[in-house]
Amino acid sequence: MRVKDLNWPVKVTATISAPLLEVWKLISAPENLTQFHPYCSKNPVTKWQEENSKDEVHYYSGLVYEREFYDWIDQTGYDLLIGKRGGERSLVSWRLKEIDNSKCLISIEVRSAFGLRYARIMRIFVHLFWLRPKLRQYLSAVTKGIKWKAESGQNVSRNQFGFHPWFS
Repeated sequence: MRVKDLNWPVKVTATISAPLLEVWKLISAPENLTQFHPYCSKNPVTKWQEENSKDEVHYYSGLVYEREFYDWIDQTGYDLLIGKRGGERSLVSWRLKEIDNSKCLISIEVRSAFGLRYARIMRIFVHLFWLRPKLRQYLSAVTKGIKWKAESGQNVSRNQFGFHPWFS
């Protein structure tokens, strides 16, 4: 897989009424997903060391994905590879941007490797009519979960922002 093959990113952004540093502490902590990810049952860490970190996402659906962090930008975000053990990996970028002392933006962008399994002519249709809508739904639920946790202090519940056919 070459990065240029993953040229159709799906990105979701949300405004959070919390200081950037508080949100950074939330998204950069080990085993953080269980606090705000509505489809994650557990998030065990293999190694937590900024850009050399590795963990797993255990989804309620039974899927288990590995995450490998390869670029860590303190108080800004990180980039990682995610996928099934031994399988295709997608690129994911998490970014924070300060609006003011009490608000920030979070964005999560996915460049999915899933479409690469289809013939080039079919990729655009798979991406536009199936992959992109499902990824947007997923990313929207995750960013809503981060917003919920940062603003209310409460952990999200299973499927709090709706059922997802891949991960619920």
